[in-house]
Amino acid sequence: MPRKSEIAKPKASDSKKAPKSKKGKGELLPITSTRRWSNQEIAALLDRIGDILAIEGENRFKIIAYQRAADVIEHSSRGIQDVWQGDPANLRAIDGVGEAIAEKLDELFRTGQMGYYEKIRAQIPEGLVDMLAIPGVGPKTVSKFWKDFNITTLDGLKAALEDPAKNLPGIGDKTIENLKQGISAIGLHTTRVRLAVAAYFAQELIAALETATGNAIKNISPAGSLRRLRPTIGDLDLVVASHKPELVLETFVKLPQVREVLGHGPTKATIVAHNGIQCDVRVLEPERWGTALQYFTGSREHNIRTRDIALKKGLSLSEWSFTRIKSEKEILCATEEQVYELLDMDWIPPELREATGEIEAAQQHKLPKLIRLEDLKGDLQCHSKWSDGAATIREMAEGARARGLKYIAITDHSKGLGVANGLDARRTREQWKEIDKLNHEYQGAFRVLKSVEVEIRADGTLDQPDDLLAGYDIVIATTHSALNQSREKITERVLRALHHPLVDIFGHPTGQLIGTREPSALDLEVVFRAAVETGTILEIDGSSERMDLTDVNARRAVELGNKLVIDSDAHNPDGFDDLRWGIAMARRGWVTKADVLNTLEWDDLRKRLKRNATRA
Repeated sequence: MPRKSEIAKPKASDSKKAPKSKKGKGELLPITSTRRWSNQEIAALLDRIGDILAIEGENRFKIIAYQRAADVIEHSSRGIQDVWQGDPANLRAIDGVGEAIAEKLDELFRTGQMGYYEKIRAQIPEGLVDMLAIPGVGPKTVSKFWKDFNITTLDGLKAALEDPAKNLPGIGDKTIENLKQGISAIGLHTTRVRLAVAAYFAQELIAALETATGNAIKNISPAGSLRRLRPTIGDLDLVVASHKPELVLETFVKLPQVREVLGHGPTKATIVAHNGIQCDVRVLEPERWGTALQYFTGSREHNIRTRDIALKKGLSLSEWSFTRIKSEKEILCATEEQVYELLDMDWIPPELREATGEIEAAQQHKLPKLIRLEDLKGDLQCHSKWSDGAATIREMAEGARARGLKYIAITDHSKGLGVANGLDARRTREQWKEIDKLNHEYQGAFRVLKSVEVEIRADGTLDQPDDLLAGYDIVIATTHSALNQSREKITERVLRALHHPLVDIFGHPTGQLIGTREPSALDLEVVFRAAVETGTILEIDGSSERMDLTDVNARRAVELGNKLVIDSDAHNPDGFDDLRWGIAMARRGWVTKADVLNTLEWDDLRKRLKRNATRA
């Protein structure tokens, strides 16, 4: 059952890694000194600066700083110009906004101009940035179009693709086809936000509303797709139980997070927040809480099924109550358990309410006991400063311990992933010494595992030699490059890695980045069966940018007999909080504790690894 604090406390940003640049935001509005700036417009401007710097080949840390500030500002629930209040020091208090960016924003708000942006904008053709909206096209490619072929606009690239042999000499047929497909895909992404962004913002609204209304709220919960923990969320829905709906709604529309009020009635209000998210709040009497929460949680298909069951029992079910059809007598339900009990069903966890067999299971009292966050004993994918992480191994270990974990695997990248400062053999052995020293200090109270996120090369070979792989406690293999390979090629590539005796886990299998990179064409059915055959464990990567495996794929994997691990892919200590999103995908996929191996103590998990079974 939901409680007032059903979702964890909000953070300034849910992302543990440097955020990806936002594309497809549309044209920037002209800079003037007379207009207010929305968070989205400010974020677009900072993103544009980051894009220009990337095309020019500027220092990547400088680029990341602008991208991270853009991400934080875009998803901030308060208007950044309101936070400013004429003092740049107020801006520096925002996570991700350093002194240099704060000064530039201060200039923008005071004068309507940002001299730095005007300067760098004049250094490249304006149309180059638009080409970054093409999926799979990065700054280096755009720079090549410009400098090698004098192509400076998206339309110019489209025209060049009509006769690529003449206009784009040296560019392969596969690349040409990818460019054509990429251009046709521009604009297809929705405006939905990631689950983590929506969840933290919902919790922020809930906390603000509870604080401002005193004891008026008896219960409050997210509903809709957020409560069902879908990977992306459109509009937010909050359901409130209160005998004072006027007070609750009047307070809600005046919260500092509100940019615009779209509607305000006696039981419902709709607003748009400064971060662009629309939110509906509905208030009903506490006696009607159960039916209201059940109805507004959905899904639509689940609700249709439950209403049909009610009708067969002579009842009409709405958000307000059950009503006996013959007598028109109301039956109020203060809890969801009462709703499902009247339907002769067990209470169904919200994550399962997608009309995919949960109703039949509830009727037969055969719902699975879903995995919980507290079931996890360890995290088998996280990163440190040795590679592309932001913290030391000790800091990562302490962050994990603070969250109740008993072990972590430091899976810094292998050398082939140069952009992530991957480790070669020499640095790997130096890292092992640091891990040994730390484990000696912990004296068994906590364990840091020697591990690696080894790259599966385009031909299926691994990015480290076998003698080095044999020295790790556990190895996770992943793909980051050549993700646009054909279905046959990328499947063959992964199968080769799965059959390697020292690959224990196949990590974030499809390589997706939600909203920015589609899943690879990998034949997951073939991969899942091979994983069972070879004893390779499959990962649910809980990163809010990945959530890969998805719920559907996780469910199928378990049906075929696969074992899973749920990891955070943390790049700093706060990143361990992303385990909850991996748990969300697992629960939506009907996964139980028994299906997930990092619910075991390390000594028990170690015995289940392919490498140790092979040696036995």
